[in-house]
Amino acid sequence: MTNLDSIDKKILKILQSNARITNKELASQLGLSPPPTLERVKKLEKQGYIKGYFALLDPKKIDLGTTMLVSVSLHQHSQNAIDEFYQAIKDLEEVIECYHVTGEDDFLLKVVCKDILEYEKFVRQKLSNLNSLGKMKSSVVLSTFKDLHEYPIEG
Repeated sequence: MTNLDSIDKKILKILQSNARITNKELASQLGLSPPPTLERVKKLEKQGYIKGYFALLDPKKIDLGTTMLVSVSLHQHSQNAIDEFYQAIKDLEEVIECYHVTGEDDFLLKVVCKDILEYEKFVRQKLSNLNSLGKMKSSVVLSTFKDLHEYPIEG
């Protein structure tokens, strides 16, 4: 992030909190005119600082009210086993986040389902059938106190 000046950082902060802001509104908040503002945003997109724009949905409203955090350990730690697991997880739509982690377990998954019965079905029919899966531990998310989708940006 060392290549970013204070205006670029401000653009990132603003877009994280409101990606639907118009270029004109963004320019006004930055104290710039719209053309250079748009040019800066396009540059941040091209350089990969901005990976995309999306709508943040309420999972309960779309009948995905149960969130599980699942710790997974693989049978082996070979590159083939890890690659196989990556590929398999990509195809499981219930897994909305997957982290390769250090420590006792190998991966941490965030899984969303309608309810516990649907989660059980997911485990029995999909997750437990992965060849590379060694063991897993599931934790039910009872409530969420902090769920930010904004990264802290200094400057």
